[in-house]
Amino acid sequence: MTMTGLPKQLLLVSIFGLAAVGCSQSNSGGPSTGGTPVAGSGGTTSAGGTSGHGGSSAIASGGAAESGGMTASGGGLGNGGIRGTGGATVGTGGSGAVGSGGISLAGGSTGSGGAFATGGSTTGRTGGTSGAGTGGAGSGGLAIGGAGGTTKTGGNSGDASAGGANGTGGTTTTGSDSGTGASAATIVPDPSWTCGMPDGIPSPGLGTLAFSVSLTVSAVHNVGNTQFGKRRQLDVSGGTITGDKLKGTVLTGGLDYELTLSTGAMELEEVLILKTSDNVTIFARVCGVAAAGDSLIRIVPDIEAPTSGSYAWLNTSKLVGTRTVDSAGSKITLDVYDVSKVTAGDPKVQLKDPAGVPNVSWDCVTATGTNGASVFTENVTLGSTISVSNAKRGSRNIIPITGGTTTGSKESGKILNGGADYQLAATGGSTTLDARYTLESSDGYFIIVRNCGPMNGLTPVFETASDGPYAFLTTGKFLSSAPGSGSGGVSITFYERK
Repeated sequence: MTMTGLPKQLLLVSIFGLAAVGCSQSNSGGPSTGGTPVAGSGGTTSAGGTSGHGGSSAIASGGAAESGGMTASGGGLGNGGIRGTGGATVGTGGSGAVGSGGISLAGGSTGSGGAFATGGSTTGRTGGTSGAGTGGAGSGGLAIGGAGGTTKTGGNSGDASAGGANGTGGTTTTGSDSGTGASAATIVPDPSWTCGMPDGIPSPGLGTLAFSVSLTVSAVHNVGNTQFGKRRQLDVSGGTITGDKLKGTVLTGGLDYELTLSTGAMELEEVLILKTSDNVTIFARVCGVAAAGDSLIRIVPDIEAPTSGSYAWLNTSKLVGTRTVDSAGSKITLDVYDVSKVTAGDPKVQLKDPAGVPNVSWDCVTATGTNGASVFTENVTLGSTISVSNAKRGSRNIIPITGGTTTGSKESGKILNGGADYQLAATGGSTTLDARYTLESSDGYFIIVRNCGPMNGLTPVFETASDGPYAFLTTGKFLSSAPGSGSGGVSITFYERK
């Protein structure tokens, strides 16, 4: 059932919504704030210091040896193809040879260009075994110790040379992606924010490039440290799509929500409306995660396209990609790969949410109660309805939010241009309102809003700075009226829940 014939007031209703999926939709897995890597980015060696993001090693040139006659392989080697070959050995064997009681590690094979992947330092253990194996750097640079050696938190490094193989006998513990994020490691998200792949998100580079999206950023809003973590919102004012099977543009009003957890890990959600070169409208909701220290977020797009026609493949393809933001914060790039033939295998990086912190909900939040005192009222202005017909979950009527005002004794200000009510008329006949947008209070604080649910059962979720004057909104103890008629759009009042 479509909602094309409904009044705009009803179409808009859920002006508070977190992105395109209705309250009952959980296809993408149900993320929430999460993603804590067990080990810090770059990995930590047991005998030679910690390699930081980007892979600079704390081990001195030639590596540091542990007691017991061990030599470290060249540690983290610099670019330009310089490779440690075992260094000076300790023991009775003399310089350049492994004496009895000493361990020599070859330091890992070099890849194209002769550069060892930065960030992957290996360290041998005490003992009388000669380590003849080479700790290879695979695509993404996971360095694993050679024979007899044990790699401690051997994080993935970026810009790693392709190829490479695990040295025999080496053991790897949890690490993290760093550098370009091109690691071959599988990222296993926290159960609260799985992006629809609870068993792990494989490396995009193992698949085939399907399409790329270049997004224009019109504004960046630093919301602050909220109840979920450090939140930054980027407004998308347009963009372009390129690919063999998908070309077109991105409509204005898209939203990019970037969350940095206290652990340094990141979560992402984007809501985008695509228009193909032959004028087909497609709805996309993007979920993403990144380990601490990695600016390249691994994404899983959840796409709703018409189930018949040349874009039906987007509904069922297994897609994984990367998301980057340029240094100026004015452009976002999404590279999306088809990984339908890829299995999420080892090595794996397990993300873990920080303890004691509430999780962001991928699905709509529901609550019951009765209306108490009024908190504030919104008058929301709207753009023209955009329809996505007969997609995998039903049909969407997307009503862009173009601005508005808020008034009340506890909050007053304006509604920013951006976001929409992403209404879903599900195949089974139920209709869900799911709107998201952002408020700016009269004293300059940003408040992210998602208002979701059936017409007469909307439950709002507010996110704002925990140390600001509107932190009371983050308690989750509020209800929303159904949308009514307002100047240029609709009017909604929020109440304390009792």
